[in-house]
Amino acid sequence: MSRLVVVSNRIADPRKTAAGGLAVALGEVLNNSGGVWFGWSGKLVDQYPGDGPQVQVHQAGPVKLATVDLDQADYQSYYVGYSNGVLWPVFHYRLDLADFDAGYIEGYRRVNQMFARKLLPLLRPDDIIWVQDYHLIPLAAELRALGCQQRIGYFLHIPLPPPLILAAIPGHDWLMKGLCSYDLVGFQAEADHEHFCRYIEAEAHAQNLGEGRWRVFNRTVHAGAFPIGIDVKEFQALTDGEEAREMYQRMKREYSRRKLLVGVDRLDYSKGLPQRMRAFRELLAKHPETRKSATLIQIASPSREDVSAYTDILHELESLCGSINGNYGELDWMPVRYMHRTVARGRLPGLYRASRVALVTPLRDGMNLVAKEFIAAQDPEDPGVLVLSRFAGAAEQLKEALLVNPYDTEGTAAAIHLALQMPLEERRERHAALLATIRQYDVHWWCDTILHLLGQAEAEETGTPWLRL
Repeated sequence: MSRLVVVSNRIADPRKTAAGGLAVALGEVLNNSGGVWFGWSGKLVDQYPGDGPQVQVHQAGPVKLATVDLDQADYQSYYVGYSNGVLWPVFHYRLDLADFDAGYIEGYRRVNQMFARKLLPLLRPDDIIWVQDYHLIPLAAELRALGCQQRIGYFLHIPLPPPLILAAIPGHDWLMKGLCSYDLVGFQAEADHEHFCRYIEAEAHAQNLGEGRWRVFNRTVHAGAFPIGIDVKEFQALTDGEEAREMYQRMKREYSRRKLLVGVDRLDYSKGLPQRMRAFRELLAKHPETRKSATLIQIASPSREDVSAYTDILHELESLCGSINGNYGELDWMPVRYMHRTVARGRLPGLYRASRVALVTPLRDGMNLVAKEFIAAQDPEDPGVLVLSRFAGAAEQLKEALLVNPYDTEGTAAAIHLALQMPLEERRERHAALLATIRQYDVHWWCDTILHLLGQAEAEETGTPWLRL
């Protein structure tokens, strides 16, 4: 059986359940094949040794964890500058926040070249390589330039914008040609897949071969939408764990006279947090009966605080929360409980289960797994309601949620009110349908489907058997 080699900006130890469902799912295949997970160590050095960064290999059971450090210059250009200062805002449709500094793209390419050089000696001829996310779009092209013949797949975890927005990136043609160097390219949603197809047709005159296959840049690439899921069984087991039960009981005790709403996000301008707060304020203004009966718990975990756009969103969010509490709060009730910190993963399921409504209202999101985790954590006999942005990738699958336009303050407030008033029977019906969907399309389905397609293509060409979970 072929060995799986996963490449990502950061790696996770698949033996640690705190790493989450993705690490667990990838860990199963990596364990079965004695695979390798390669990426940045997360450590920074002032400068590289004379012969460049060294690969550090650690054994995690049958899996090799291989990492390299970055120096300060590469970190600033590759990670802060290009990945998060150009690609992240543009791919989330925020051209106004992109910093098109010409030096950043050179650092981005330099680190991808370095990753390719350091990875190549670790590879075997029959390996299957699976590259993750926007940090490493050109990696396949750099590996090919070094003579790599192995099958290479890619998955973009964030959205892909329409062709006209993509075309605003200086060097977008180089970037997308690099994406076409993969044998299989996976996207979160059909909308992202459609944007890719429209781009390569218009800009690269790609030939549609049918069944998701395209002839472009003198090679064949297979592209499709493969929405990522969660490990439903693992998350439900977490819900029954001690930390989650303790959190649930505490929330029920402290808010016995309230209906809880919950939002759990990274602090990021793509998450629509100010818009969410304005919708909650509109709810309190238009529906006085919700005052003293509804409490929103908003967790906004720190994220990329060295970028000015994140400082701006932090100040705006804090101002809105303070304003709402000041205008509507009582001595025995605060409308918003806002926390700018990370909550332990083991406690979150208890918070989800204690909440009547989850607000997952990003302005743009690749998928958003909080929506799926909320569904998995619910009591089927008395489930909460998911209010979900139509601009989250999850909206393509989770049609029984209350779908909203987060830019529409009044409309979102009306949906939240509907969720708070929804009868038990309707809540049960919606939850049952949503739970069936996330069970069918869980993280194992996602992993198995992509590796099946990638490995099957290799089997057609070389006779090598493809990987299975």
